[in-house]
Amino acid sequence: MDLKSFSSAIAEIAEERGIPEDKIYDIISEAIASAYKKEYGKKKQKIVAKLEKKTGELLFWQVKQVVIPEMLLSDEEIQELKSRRAESEQRPVSDEELEVGEGEERKIRFNPERHILLEEAVKIEPDIKVGEELKIPLETKEDFGRIAAQTAKQVILQKIREVEKEEAYKEFSDREGEVVSGIVQRVEKSAIFLDIGRASGILPHKEQIFGETYRPGQRLKLFVLKTETTPKGPLVVLSRIYPKLISKLFELEVPEIGAKQVIVRAIAREAGSRSKVAVSAEEEGIDPIGALVGQRGTRINAVINELGGEKIDVILWDEKPEKFLANALSPAKVLEVRVLPKNRAQVIIPDDQLSLAIGKEGQNVRLAAKLTGWKIDVRSLAQFEEDKKEGRVPFGEDEEVAKVETSTEPDAESTETEPEPQ
Repeated sequence: MDLKSFSSAIAEIAEERGIPEDKIYDIISEAIASAYKKEYGKKKQKIVAKLEKKTGELLFWQVKQVVIPEMLLSDEEIQELKSRRAESEQRPVSDEELEVGEGEERKIRFNPERHILLEEAVKIEPDIKVGEELKIPLETKEDFGRIAAQTAKQVILQKIREVEKEEAYKEFSDREGEVVSGIVQRVEKSAIFLDIGRASGILPHKEQIFGETYRPGQRLKLFVLKTETTPKGPLVVLSRIYPKLISKLFELEVPEIGAKQVIVRAIAREAGSRSKVAVSAEEEGIDPIGALVGQRGTRINAVINELGGEKIDVILWDEKPEKFLANALSPAKVLEVRVLPKNRAQVIIPDDQLSLAIGKEGQNVRLAAKLTGWKIDVRSLAQFEEDKKEGRVPFGEDEEVAKVETSTEPDAESTETEPEPQ
Protein backbone atom coordinates (compact mmCIF):
# COMPACT_ATOMS: atom_id res chain seq x y z
CA MET A 1 0.00 0.00 0.00
CA ASP A 2 1.45 3.41 -0.99
CA LEU A 3 1.65 6.30 1.48
CA LYS A 4 -1.32 8.15 0.01
CA SER A 5 -3.60 5.11 0.25
CA PHE A 6 -2.31 4.37 3.75
CA SER A 7 -2.98 7.94 4.91
CA SER A 8 -6.50 7.78 3.43
CA ALA A 9 -7.17 4.52 5.28
CA ILE A 10 -5.99 6.09 8.55
CA ALA A 11 -8.23 9.13 7.99
CA GLU A 12 -11.21 6.87 7.30
CA ILE A 13 -10.66 4.85 10.48
CA ALA A 14 -10.27 8.05 12.51
CA GLU A 15 -13.55 9.44 11.16
CA GLU A 16 -15.51 6.21 11.61
CA ARG A 17 -14.29 5.64 15.16
CA GLY A 18 -14.24 9.27 16.25
CA ILE A 19 -10.53 9.09 17.14
CA PRO A 20 -7.92 11.79 16.30
CA GLU A 21 -5.60 10.72 13.47
CA ASP A 22 -2.49 11.28 15.60
CA LYS A 23 -3.76 8.70 18.09
CA ILE A 24 -4.23 6.17 15.28
CA TYR A 25 -0.61 6.68 14.24
CA ASP A 26 0.49 6.26 17.88
CA ILE A 27 -1.49 3.03 18.14
CA ILE A 28 0.05 1.64 14.95
CA SER A 29 3.52 2.67 16.14
CA GLU A 30 2.96 0.84 19.44
CA ALA A 31 1.73 -2.26 17.61
CA ILE A 32 4.73 -2.29 15.26
CA ALA A 33 7.04 -1.94 18.28
CA SER A 34 5.39 -5.05 19.79
CA ALA A 35 5.86 -6.94 16.52
CA TYR A 36 9.51 -5.85 16.30
CA LYS A 37 10.20 -7.06 19.83
CA LYS A 38 8.44 -10.36 19.13
CA GLU A 39 10.46 -10.95 15.94
CA TYR A 40 13.84 -9.33 16.61
CA GLY A 41 13.99 -8.24 20.25
CA LYS A 42 14.95 -9.86 23.51
CA LYS A 43 13.13 -10.46 26.76
CA LYS A 44 12.99 -7.43 29.11
CA GLN A 45 13.78 -5.00 26.29
CA LYS A 46 11.71 -1.85 25.97
CA ILE A 47 11.27 -1.01 22.30
CA VAL A 48 9.42 1.97 20.84
CA ALA A 49 8.59 2.74 17.24
CA LYS A 50 7.43 5.79 15.31
CA LEU A 51 5.54 5.80 12.05
CA GLU A 52 6.27 9.14 10.37
CA LYS A 53 2.98 10.63 9.21
CA LYS A 54 4.42 12.59 6.29
CA THR A 55 6.96 10.11 4.91
CA GLY A 56 5.59 6.75 6.06
CA GLU A 57 9.09 5.90 7.38
CA LEU A 58 9.40 3.47 10.30
CA LEU A 59 11.92 4.24 13.07
CA PHE A 60 12.81 2.01 16.05
CA TRP A 61 14.61 2.61 19.34
CA GLN A 62 15.54 0.61 22.40
CA VAL A 63 14.83 2.59 25.58
CA LYS A 64 17.08 2.33 28.63
CA GLN A 65 16.95 4.13 31.95
CA VAL A 66 20.11 5.99 32.95
CA VAL A 67 21.44 4.84 36.35
CA ILE A 68 24.51 5.20 38.57
CA PRO A 69 26.14 2.47 40.74
CA GLU A 70 24.60 3.93 43.92
CA MET A 71 21.14 3.09 42.54
CA LEU A 72 21.93 -0.61 42.07
CA LEU A 73 21.44 -3.54 44.41
CA SER A 74 24.53 -5.55 45.21
CA ASP A 75 24.63 -9.32 44.59
CA GLU A 76 24.35 -9.91 48.34
CA GLU A 77 21.29 -7.64 48.60
CA ILE A 78 19.66 -9.42 45.65
CA GLN A 79 20.17 -12.84 47.19
CA GLU A 80 18.86 -11.65 50.55
CA LEU A 81 15.71 -10.16 48.94
CA LYS A 82 15.08 -13.31 46.90
CA SER A 83 15.45 -15.58 49.89
CA ARG A 84 13.28 -13.44 52.14
CA ARG A 85 10.44 -13.01 49.63
CA ALA A 86 10.55 -16.57 48.32
CA GLU A 87 10.32 -17.82 51.91
CA SER A 88 7.41 -15.56 52.85
CA GLU A 89 5.45 -15.80 49.59
CA GLN A 90 6.40 -19.33 48.47
CA ARG A 91 6.99 -18.31 44.86
CA PRO A 92 9.81 -17.12 42.56
CA VAL A 93 10.52 -13.38 42.60
CA SER A 94 10.66 -11.35 39.37
CA ASP A 95 13.31 -8.71 38.65
CA GLU A 96 10.67 -5.97 38.86
CA GLU A 97 10.03 -6.97 42.48
CA LEU A 98 13.70 -6.69 43.37
CA GLU A 99 13.48 -3.05 44.37
CA VAL A 100 13.87 -1.33 47.73
CA GLY A 101 13.27 2.21 48.94
CA GLU A 102 11.48 5.11 47.29
CA GLY A 103 12.41 8.28 45.42
CA GLU A 104 16.12 9.07 45.56
CA GLU A 105 16.65 6.16 47.98
CA ARG A 106 15.22 3.62 45.52
CA LYS A 107 17.57 0.79 44.55
CA ILE A 108 17.03 -1.64 41.65
CA ARG A 109 18.56 -4.70 40.07
CA PHE A 110 20.64 -3.79 37.02
CA ASN A 111 19.42 -5.29 33.75
CA PRO A 112 21.56 -4.45 30.69
CA GLU A 113 18.47 -4.63 28.48
CA ARG A 114 16.62 -1.96 30.47
CA HIS A 115 19.34 0.09 32.18
CA ILE A 116 22.55 1.87 31.19
CA LEU A 117 25.19 3.43 33.41
CA LEU A 118 25.56 7.20 33.22
CA GLU A 119 29.20 7.00 32.11
CA GLU A 120 28.12 4.95 29.07
CA ALA A 121 25.00 7.02 28.36
CA VAL A 122 26.88 10.35 28.09
CA LYS A 123 28.97 8.89 25.27
CA ILE A 124 25.76 8.60 23.23
CA GLU A 125 23.92 11.70 24.51
CA PRO A 126 26.21 14.12 26.40
CA ASP A 127 23.41 16.08 28.13
CA ILE A 128 21.56 13.02 29.50
CA LYS A 129 20.90 12.97 33.27
CA VAL A 130 20.40 10.24 35.87
CA GLY A 131 16.86 8.86 35.85
CA GLU A 132 16.14 9.94 32.27
CA GLU A 133 15.51 7.52 29.43
CA LEU A 134 18.00 7.08 26.62
CA LYS A 135 16.69 6.13 23.18
CA ILE A 136 19.17 4.01 21.24
CA PRO A 137 18.38 3.74 17.49
CA LEU A 138 17.76 0.22 16.18
CA GLU A 139 18.02 -1.17 12.68
CA THR A 140 14.79 -0.65 10.74
CA LYS A 141 12.92 -3.85 9.91
CA GLU A 142 9.89 -4.21 7.68
CA ASP A 143 9.51 -7.98 7.43
CA PHE A 144 7.68 -9.62 10.33
CA GLY A 145 6.63 -13.22 10.81
CA ARG A 146 3.06 -14.45 11.14
CA ILE A 147 3.10 -14.48 14.96
CA ALA A 148 4.57 -10.97 15.15
CA ALA A 149 2.01 -9.70 12.64
CA GLN A 150 -0.81 -11.29 14.65
CA THR A 151 0.56 -9.62 17.79
CA ALA A 152 0.51 -6.24 16.02
CA LYS A 153 -3.06 -6.78 14.85
CA GLN A 154 -4.25 -7.65 18.38
CA VAL A 155 -2.50 -4.58 19.83
CA ILE A 156 -4.09 -2.29 17.23
CA LEU A 157 -7.61 -3.64 17.81
CA GLN A 158 -7.26 -3.51 21.60
CA LYS A 159 -5.80 0.01 21.64
CA ILE A 160 -8.40 1.35 19.21
CA ARG A 161 -11.16 0.02 21.49
CA GLU A 162 -9.49 1.62 24.53
CA VAL A 163 -9.10 4.97 22.80
CA GLU A 164 -12.71 4.82 21.55
CA LYS A 165 -13.87 4.39 25.15
CA GLU A 166 -11.64 7.24 26.35
CA GLU A 167 -12.85 9.59 23.61
CA ALA A 168 -16.50 8.69 24.21
CA TYR A 169 -16.11 9.23 27.97
CA LYS A 170 -14.44 12.59 27.37
CA GLU A 171 -17.17 13.64 24.92
CA PHE A 172 -20.06 12.88 27.27
CA SER A 173 -18.36 14.07 30.46
CA ASP A 174 -17.90 17.40 28.68
CA ARG A 175 -21.62 17.34 27.83
CA GLU A 176 -22.86 16.92 31.40
CA GLY A 177 -25.63 19.47 31.89
CA GLU A 178 -26.56 19.39 28.20
CA VAL A 179 -29.39 17.73 26.25
CA VAL A 180 -28.82 14.70 24.01
CA SER A 181 -31.08 12.83 21.64
CA GLY A 182 -31.47 9.10 22.23
CA ILE A 183 -33.31 6.13 20.75
CA VAL A 184 -34.86 3.63 23.15
CA GLN A 185 -33.19 0.22 22.72
CA ARG A 186 -34.41 -1.80 25.67
CA VAL A 187 -37.13 -1.29 28.25
CA GLU A 188 -36.68 -2.87 31.68
CA LYS A 189 -38.52 -2.41 34.95
CA SER A 190 -35.65 -0.62 36.67
CA ALA A 191 -34.31 1.42 33.74
CA ILE A 192 -34.54 2.34 30.06
CA PHE A 193 -31.46 1.77 27.88
CA LEU A 194 -30.88 4.13 24.97
CA ASP A 195 -28.58 4.54 22.01
CA ILE A 196 -27.08 8.04 22.25
CA GLY A 197 -24.23 7.57 19.79
CA ARG A 198 -20.78 6.55 21.02
CA ALA A 199 -21.89 5.57 24.51
CA SER A 200 -24.66 3.69 26.25
CA GLY A 201 -27.35 5.79 27.90
CA ILE A 202 -29.40 4.72 30.89
CA LEU A 203 -32.60 6.37 32.13
CA PRO A 204 -33.12 5.11 35.72
CA HIS A 205 -36.66 4.63 36.98
CA LYS A 206 -36.33 7.58 39.38
CA GLU A 207 -35.40 9.90 36.47
CA GLN A 208 -38.42 8.93 34.35
CA ILE A 209 -41.54 11.09 34.04
CA PHE A 210 -44.35 9.50 36.01
CA GLY A 211 -46.90 7.95 33.68
CA GLU A 212 -44.72 8.33 30.57
CA THR A 213 -44.46 5.15 28.49
CA TYR A 214 -41.41 4.10 26.50
CA ARG A 215 -41.09 1.74 23.55
CA PRO A 216 -38.11 0.45 21.51
CA GLY A 217 -37.31 2.75 18.61
CA GLN A 218 -38.80 5.82 20.31
CA ARG A 219 -36.67 8.99 20.03
CA LEU A 220 -36.35 11.21 23.11
CA LYS A 221 -34.51 14.30 24.29
CA LEU A 222 -32.76 13.73 27.63
CA PHE A 223 -30.68 15.67 30.13
CA VAL A 224 -27.14 14.36 30.80
CA LEU A 225 -26.70 14.02 34.57
CA LYS A 226 -23.28 12.31 34.72
CA THR A 227 -20.94 9.94 32.90
CA GLU A 228 -19.52 6.81 34.53
CA THR A 229 -16.79 4.42 33.38
CA THR A 230 -17.56 0.70 33.11
CA PRO A 231 -15.60 -2.27 31.68
CA LYS A 232 -17.83 -2.09 28.60
CA GLY A 233 -17.22 1.62 28.08
CA PRO A 234 -18.77 4.87 29.30
CA LEU A 235 -22.29 4.78 30.72
CA VAL A 236 -24.23 8.04 30.56
CA VAL A 237 -26.88 8.58 33.25
CA LEU A 238 -29.83 10.51 31.82
CA SER A 239 -32.91 12.28 33.16
CA ARG A 240 -36.35 13.29 31.89
CA ILE A 241 -37.39 15.04 35.12
CA TYR A 242 -34.47 17.38 35.81
CA PRO A 243 -35.74 21.01 35.80
CA LYS A 244 -32.94 22.27 33.55
CA LEU A 245 -34.15 19.94 30.80
CA ILE A 246 -36.85 22.54 30.16
CA SER A 247 -34.42 25.47 29.81
CA LYS A 248 -32.19 23.41 27.51
CA LEU A 249 -35.16 22.47 25.32
CA PHE A 250 -36.13 26.14 25.10
CA GLU A 251 -32.53 26.94 24.08
CA LEU A 252 -32.98 24.66 21.08
CA GLU A 253 -36.20 26.43 20.07
CA VAL A 254 -35.53 30.07 21.04
CA PRO A 255 -32.58 31.81 19.31
CA GLU A 256 -32.89 34.77 21.68
CA ILE A 257 -31.73 32.55 24.58
CA GLY A 258 -28.59 31.51 22.73
CA ALA A 259 -27.94 35.16 21.86
CA LYS A 260 -28.29 36.11 25.57
CA GLN A 261 -31.13 38.47 24.72
CA VAL A 262 -33.52 36.46 26.89
CA ILE A 263 -32.48 34.81 30.18
CA VAL A 264 -34.21 31.90 31.91
CA ARG A 265 -34.03 33.03 35.54
CA ALA A 266 -35.72 30.18 37.42
CA ILE A 267 -37.62 26.95 36.85
CA ALA A 268 -40.04 25.08 39.10
CA ARG A 269 -41.15 21.71 37.84
CA GLU A 270 -43.40 18.80 38.72
CA ALA A 271 -42.36 16.57 35.85
CA GLY A 272 -45.12 15.27 33.64
CA SER A 273 -47.70 17.62 35.11
CA ARG A 274 -46.78 21.29 35.16
CA SER A 275 -43.84 23.68 35.22
CA LYS A 276 -43.26 27.39 35.71
CA VAL A 277 -40.45 29.21 33.91
CA ALA A 278 -39.39 32.73 34.87
CA VAL A 279 -37.74 34.79 32.12
CA SER A 280 -36.38 38.29 31.61
CA ALA A 281 -35.14 40.33 28.64
CA GLU A 282 -31.58 41.64 28.53
CA GLU A 283 -32.29 44.07 25.68
CA GLU A 284 -34.95 46.72 25.32
CA GLY A 285 -37.74 46.05 22.89
CA ILE A 286 -37.73 42.27 23.38
CA ASP A 287 -40.75 40.50 24.84
CA PRO A 288 -39.25 37.54 26.76
CA ILE A 289 -42.57 35.73 27.19
CA GLY A 290 -43.40 36.18 23.51
CA ALA A 291 -39.95 34.89 22.56
CA LEU A 292 -40.54 31.61 24.44
CA VAL A 293 -44.13 31.21 23.29
CA GLY A 294 -43.37 31.93 19.64
CA GLN A 295 -45.75 32.81 16.84
CA ARG A 296 -49.06 31.06 17.51
CA GLY A 297 -47.35 29.11 20.28
CA THR A 298 -45.03 27.16 17.95
CA ARG A 299 -41.96 27.32 20.21
CA ILE A 300 -43.59 26.46 23.51
CA ASN A 301 -45.68 23.75 21.85
CA ALA A 302 -42.51 22.07 20.54
CA VAL A 303 -41.22 21.86 24.12
CA ILE A 304 -44.58 20.72 25.50
CA ASN A 305 -44.80 17.97 22.85
CA GLU A 306 -41.27 16.80 23.68
CA LEU A 307 -42.33 16.48 27.33
CA GLY A 308 -45.46 14.51 26.57
CA GLY A 309 -47.96 17.34 27.06
CA GLU A 310 -46.57 18.78 30.32
CA LYS A 311 -48.14 22.21 30.93
CA ILE A 312 -45.70 25.13 31.02
CA ASP A 313 -46.40 28.60 32.43
CA VAL A 314 -43.98 31.26 31.23
CA ILE A 315 -43.90 34.23 33.58
CA LEU A 316 -42.00 37.51 33.75
CA TRP A 317 -39.18 37.63 36.27
CA ASP A 318 -38.86 40.85 38.30
CA GLU A 319 -36.13 41.92 40.70
CA LYS A 320 -38.84 43.31 43.01
CA PRO A 321 -40.06 40.31 45.04
CA GLU A 322 -43.65 41.56 45.33
CA LYS A 323 -44.00 41.76 41.54
CA PHE A 324 -42.25 38.45 40.98
CA LEU A 325 -44.53 36.76 43.53
CA ALA A 326 -47.62 38.20 41.84
CA ASN A 327 -46.41 36.99 38.44
CA ALA A 328 -45.53 33.55 39.83
CA LEU A 329 -49.12 32.91 40.90
CA SER A 330 -50.33 33.34 37.31
CA PRO A 331 -52.88 32.63 35.90
CA ALA A 332 -54.59 33.89 39.07
CA LYS A 333 -55.07 37.64 39.51
CA VAL A 334 -53.39 39.20 42.57
CA LEU A 335 -54.72 42.21 44.50
CA GLU A 336 -51.93 42.79 46.98
CA VAL A 337 -48.60 41.29 48.06
CA ARG A 338 -47.40 41.91 51.61
CA VAL A 339 -43.66 41.17 51.88
CA LEU A 340 -42.73 40.02 55.42
CA PRO A 341 -39.41 39.17 57.11
CA LYS A 342 -37.61 35.83 56.57
CA ASN A 343 -38.71 35.42 52.93
CA ARG A 344 -42.38 35.24 53.83
CA ALA A 345 -45.15 36.85 51.85
CA GLN A 346 -48.89 37.22 52.26
CA VAL A 347 -50.76 37.40 48.97
CA ILE A 348 -54.33 38.73 48.74
CA ILE A 349 -56.44 37.22 45.95
CA PRO A 350 -59.96 38.14 44.75
CA ASP A 351 -62.44 35.77 46.36
CA ASP A 352 -63.35 34.00 43.12
CA GLN A 353 -59.69 33.59 42.10
CA LEU A 354 -58.50 31.74 45.21
CA SER A 355 -58.96 28.20 43.91
CA LEU A 356 -57.15 29.20 40.71
CA ALA A 357 -54.25 30.67 42.72
CA ILE A 358 -53.98 27.53 44.83
CA GLY A 359 -54.42 25.15 41.92
CA LYS A 360 -55.41 21.52 41.89
CA GLU A 361 -54.11 19.88 45.09
CA GLY A 362 -52.17 23.11 45.80
CA GLN A 363 -49.96 22.73 42.73
CA ASN A 364 -50.02 26.33 41.49
CA VAL A 365 -49.01 27.93 44.78
CA ARG A 366 -46.52 25.11 45.45
CA LEU A 367 -44.77 25.75 42.12
CA ALA A 368 -44.84 29.51 42.77
CA ALA A 369 -43.08 28.92 46.11
CA LYS A 370 -40.45 26.74 44.41
CA LEU A 371 -39.93 29.29 41.66
CA THR A 372 -39.51 32.33 43.90
CA GLY A 373 -37.94 30.71 46.94
CA TRP A 374 -40.51 32.42 49.19
CA LYS A 375 -42.94 31.03 51.73
CA ILE A 376 -46.33 32.11 50.37
CA ASP A 377 -49.52 32.57 52.39
CA VAL A 378 -52.42 32.94 49.94
CA ARG A 379 -55.64 34.48 51.28
CA SER A 380 -58.92 35.57 49.75
CA LEU A 381 -59.90 39.23 50.11
CA ALA A 382 -62.87 38.29 52.35
CA GLN A 383 -60.69 36.22 54.67
CA PHE A 384 -58.03 38.94 54.79
CA GLU A 385 -60.62 41.54 55.80
CA GLU A 386 -61.97 39.24 58.52
CA ASP A 387 -58.45 38.55 59.85
CA LYS A 388 -57.69 42.24 59.79
CA LYS A 389 -60.78 43.05 61.88
CA GLU A 390 -59.79 40.45 64.46
CA GLY A 391 -56.13 41.50 64.52
CA ARG A 392 -54.76 38.35 62.88
CA VAL A 393 -53.00 40.21 60.02
CA PRO A 394 -49.22 40.47 60.65
CA PHE A 395 -47.85 44.01 60.90
CA GLY A 396 -44.37 45.13 61.84
CA GLU A 397 -41.60 47.63 61.16
CA ASP A 398 -39.95 45.33 58.59
CA GLU A 399 -43.17 44.77 56.67
CA GLU A 400 -43.47 46.15 53.16
CA VAL A 401 -46.84 46.25 51.39
CA ALA A 402 -46.94 46.32 47.59
CA LYS A 403 -50.24 46.67 45.80
CA VAL A 404 -50.51 44.97 42.46
CA GLU A 405 -52.91 46.47 39.93
CA THR A 406 -55.04 43.65 38.49
CA SER A 407 -58.63 42.91 37.65
CA THR A 408 -60.52 40.89 40.27
CA GLU A 409 -63.20 38.15 40.72
CA PRO A 410 -64.42 36.12 44.42
CA ASP A 411 -63.74 32.50 46.50
CA ALA A 412 -62.95 31.62 50.18
CA GLU A 413 -60.04 29.33 51.15
CA SER A 414 -56.35 29.83 51.98
CA THR A 415 -53.17 27.85 51.90
CA GLU A 416 -49.57 28.33 52.99
CA THR A 417 -46.71 26.64 51.13
CA GLU A 418 -43.00 26.29 51.95
CA PRO A 419 -40.60 26.62 48.97
CA GLU A 420 -39.06 23.23 48.08
CA PRO A 421 -35.39 22.84 47.13
CA GLN A 422 -34.85 22.54 43.36
